Amino acid sequence: MKGKILWIQGKKLDSPDFIAALRKRGYQVEAVSSGNAALLRMPEWDPNLVVVHAASLRTSGKRICQSIQKQAPKMAILVISESAHSNPNDPCANEVLVLPFTARKLIGRLDSYMPWGDDQVLLAGPIQLDLDNRRVRCQERQARLTPALTALLKLLMEHPGELLEREQLFRQVWHTEYTGDTRTLDVHISWLRYALEEDPRHPVLIKTVRGVGYRLDVE
Repeated sequence: MKGKILWIQGKKLDSPDFIAALRKRGYQVEAVSSGNAALLRMPEWDPNLVVVHAASLRTSGKRICQSIQKQAPKMAILVISESAHSNPNDPCANEVLVLPFTARKLIGRLDSYMPWGDDQVLLAGPIQLDLDNRRVRCQERQARLTPALTALLKLLMEHPGELLEREQLFRQVWHTEYTGDTRTLDVHISWLRYALEEDPRHPVLIKTVRGVGYRLDVE
């Protein structure tokens, strides 16, 4: 299971019901119909995130968020709103999503609040790579990766401090011996740097060895 979500949703739902899609993707979702019900359920359910479907409750969700924050100050809260003006940025909510949006976008926002399992997380210095969900975390930064980026970073993390030649990277990531077009590799390295580095233009983690390959420098 990917994590636990306490979902507050009214009975009058004009937008898509995302709960089934989340459960299909492996999330544990407990649904309640009011803020009071959520406050009663939270101590026992102990969710990773509370979703306030304010649009279905015909409210801004602000009072519910404040009540949750009072009871559990560190609880992450995501608000689903029907208008950008009906729920302005509020310190009680970590995220505000304005309808309409897709289940894919919602899942992209939820993932950052879900726990990381130990079995499929690769560690190298400050870098944590969640292989199952293709997520990477480095200090304060977090990003979702494509399969190729995940494979490339995994290879670098498995050989910290070692120079990996271009031919080896192409062979193990793209399963090809052809290295005539090096732009594919260079672009993927650039994307990884934007995901990991504090200053991608002056990288300190992924170093270029000109004309040869790349090296991951971590302690």
